[in-house]
Amino acid sequence: MLFDLDDTLLDTSDSATRVWRQTAEAFAGEIGRPVAEFGPVLDAARRWYWSDPERNRLGRLDVQRSRVEVTLRGLRELGHDGGNARGLAERFAGHYAAHRVRSMRFFPGALGTLRAFRAAGIKLALITNGDAAAQREKVTRFGLAPLFEGVFIEGELGYGKPDPRVFAAALRACGGVDPAGAWCVGDHLGWEVRAAQELGLVGVWVDWRGEGLPEAGPRSGITPDRTVRRVAELQDVLAGA
Repeated sequence: MLFDLDDTLLDTSDSATRVWRQTAEAFAGEIGRPVAEFGPVLDAARRWYWSDPERNRLGRLDVQRSRVEVTLRGLRELGHDGGNARGLAERFAGHYAAHRVRSMRFFPGALGTLRAFRAAGIKLALITNGDAAAQREKVTRFGLAPLFEGVFIEGELGYGKPDPRVFAAALRACGGVDPAGAWCVGDHLGWEVRAAQELGLVGVWVDWRGEGLPEAGPRSGITPDRTVRRVAELQDVLAGA
């Protein structure tokens, strides 16, 4: 079984929103506007930045730089400019980074599920996109490496999902298992479901938000082999369900 990390095993999106708001409150005095006023501007800057596939790819490989650029865009829209704006953006992003990983938690039952699979002799691999240092910090903080045959991070490899090479590397680490005998579990319909299915793996979608399949957009038309709200629901596999 191949597992994604963010928003599959770890609650990262909701925790990111919480820390972003806490950071905004800490910097309200320097920004000179109430959070209720400048928070939505920064939120819009985040959505803009990550909506573009190429910015997304480059940003996740240097996540701290992306945080500075997002904050700087928002600050400029609020009337801050010049070197002062960049310095403020760097301090804002630094505060956010210092609290980010500490705010993350396993989704309920996720860690126990990994341990149960491993105890049952099922080989596991972790495949995650993103910045090498940031993703490796999560792996270390949450003690994940011993649970997997291999940990494959986009920023360390130089390529990531949906590139077939990352799936091939993970399957090799699991003893060269045939794709038909492997599952890929993740929250991204394109990267962990469609890409896996195209290679012959079973694609399991973690719909942690409970939103259901999209009816429009680039990820519409993808049909997971199985959909769960939490990784913990997959323990029924061990019972032969």
